[in-house]
Amino acid sequence: ALSNVTLEENDVLFNITGASIARCCVVPNGYLPARVNQHVSIIRARKDIILPSLLNLILTSSFYKKQLLATGEKGATRQAITKAQLESFEIKFPKSISEQQLIVDKIYKAFAAITKAKANAEQNLKNAKELFESYLNKVFAEGPIQTTIGDQIALQRGFDITKKQQIEGLIPVVSSGGIKSFHNEAMVQAPGVVIGRKGTLGKVFYLEDDFWPHDTTLWVKDFKNNNERYVYYFLMSLDVQKLDSGAANPALNRNQVHPIKINWFPVSQQQKIVQILDGLSLETENLKIIYLKKIVDIEELKKSILEKAFKGEL
Repeated sequence: ALSNVTLEENDVLFNITGASIARCCVVPNGYLPARVNQHVSIIRARKDIILPSLLNLILTSSFYKKQLLATGEKGATRQAITKAQLESFEIKFPKSISEQQLIVDKIYKAFAAITKAKANAEQNLKNAKELFESYLNKVFAEGPIQTTIGDQIALQRGFDITKKQQIEGLIPVVSSGGIKSFHNEAMVQAPGVVIGRKGTLGKVFYLEDDFWPHDTTLWVKDFKNNNERYVYYFLMSLDVQKLDSGAANPALNRNQVHPIKINWFPVSQQQKIVQILDGLSLETENLKIIYLKKIVDIEELKKSILEKAFKGEL
């Protein structure tokens, strides 16, 4: 492990402290000249003994990383790794450089396939979300009634309450980012619809239980006989980013929202629209769960391949 030296291509950088302790990478061509700070050790492989790429894979694998971080004291982990500990750490690898190269090639080939599979899963997740949003926007662009938001619903700013002021209870406190805490008192009866006005701008929530809308939100004070879930989906389709009235901090003002001209469906048709959108929303959520699980499984597969490689089970 070297320090206070200029980096060379194929050096292995190893984090010895901090939140990313034991994370490592090989210095790629194009990033030189460069140096490192005190949180990083430079490991320079003797290329006649071990390939730098293999050394990096060894130190990346959970099989070796767990051993390197373990202190042997009540299952604790090291907060820092010293040069001496790193230098004395034992690893096993084939003596033959050609065999090392074969292992590296197999792992990199598997990783390339994993990266592609993960990208496909992420794209499918994005496609499912965009498909739902596209249909949502189409629905609310075709309403036969020309009106304004303020003619159909009345928005009200939420009520300020600090964490210190909250008393533990079952009432959800809904901020612009969602339900973050619970209180013993409700300010609004369910069902309710809340939209973020400050912070997480434009995120919409539907509440089936009485709740406390936080000051960082706007809530629907009056649905004016409209279907509550129809209003919820409508606000989801609303592009509020262009209505930002805040300078340094994003903010949504109800006085800017109420005059917006919109297309609207009569109450007699709203329930049917809600049923369709509920079904599509459920399908989208199911797809989201499937693809998120695929992404997690793919990452676990990557770890498994490394572990098997250095247990001789590849």
